Amino acid sequence: MPPSRQSWKRTAFLAIVLVGVVGFVIWKASQLLANPAFFPPDDFVEYWAAGHLNAHGQNPYDGELLLPLERAAGRDTDAPIMMWNPPWTLTLVMPVGLAPARYAQLAWLAISFALVIVCGDQLWFLYGGAREIRWVSWLVGLTFLPTLFVLQSGQIGPFILLGTMGFLHCFAPPVSEAERGWKHLWLAGACGVLMAIKPHLLYLFWIALIAWAAWRPFPMRWKVLAGGAIAGFIATLIPLACNPEVISQYRHALLYRTPDQWKSPTIGSYLREALGDERFGLQFVPTIIGVAWLAADLWRQRARAWSWAERMPMLILVSFATASYGAWPFDLVILLPAVIEIAAGLSFSHDRSRAVLALGLYVAINLAALTMNILAITSDKFVWMAPTILLGYVLLRPRHSA
Repeated sequence: MPPSRQSWKRTAFLAIVLVGVVGFVIWKASQLLANPAFFPPDDFVEYWAAGHLNAHGQNPYDGELLLPLERAAGRDTDAPIMMWNPPWTLTLVMPVGLAPARYAQLAWLAISFALVIVCGDQLWFLYGGAREIRWVSWLVGLTFLPTLFVLQSGQIGPFILLGTMGFLHCFAPPVSEAERGWKHLWLAGACGVLMAIKPHLLYLFWIALIAWAAWRPFPMRWKVLAGGAIAGFIATLIPLACNPEVISQYRHALLYRTPDQWKSPTIGSYLREALGDERFGLQFVPTIIGVAWLAADLWRQRARAWSWAERMPMLILVSFATASYGAWPFDLVILLPAVIEIAAGLSFSHDRSRAVLALGLYVAINLAALTMNILAITSDKFVWMAPTILLGYVLLRPRHSA
């Protein structure tokens, strides 16, 4: 059956948009390479410099070694920008660190941009979004302000998002959980290594994964956990091959050069400021509350069939809202699964009031964050974003997630 005129128009429109985007990227890339002052590197330099150091057998967690590299790469700073991610992250950033900083920054930006698009697209189908308007997932992904934050800063959130999407994809229907092939289960575990780049932001996922594994038959449990363990071992072995001391260097950095002087946008940081800045343990009070919520939720839903697609958005949202550290505005990009689930649900819903509420909340949250960014308000003041998105999700999520 020949394609309809409307289909041809849509295809032509998308082609024009694609050509425009590619042309814009090429133009910006030429400016980026020609002018060091244009789009100077931000947090990206911490990954580039750490990867460079470890690939050459040096300590990637040593600020004195990082600072001259970061300044040479174009970051205007008097203090080193530390990479606090675990050693297995170095497998991802070492190839970047071997390239010239400017070219590496451009490649990192392009890959991050593509990951947001691809992950949004796949999450859209995972949550049943209408195929004919799949472009909505791209629009949502690119207009979600934390996406712009993460692309501008050169942070690593899109790779965590990729791990989350990959894990969910491995458990996607129509195949039932019991019928999953061993490749899916091993790959699901391997995706966890990307999610473990910032493990504290998804801490409830790790607890839920252990609970899920405890309730599953041994072969299924073994394959998922083994997939994660093997992928994690390989991802750690590669940096060790270049720098045998990297694990002890990371441990030393955590013990003696801790980032506790930073006021992150977490509820725990505000508790600590209100009740005594020297009492670092106060930052973990929301985390304890998060664990209690998960225990109650697991008990409440113990008789229901387990669906990672249904449970993951809430796990991510509550983890992020109760994180003990980090949870910076650019990290919020990992909340896209929850945002995409709501958008996908609205694509086949006839509830106009719900659609209006969702759009209003989405615009209000992004507009408020954009205003704060324009006014150069410090990152710790973005503490409201994760709880607000969590509240919006609770109000708007499909009934099967209740």
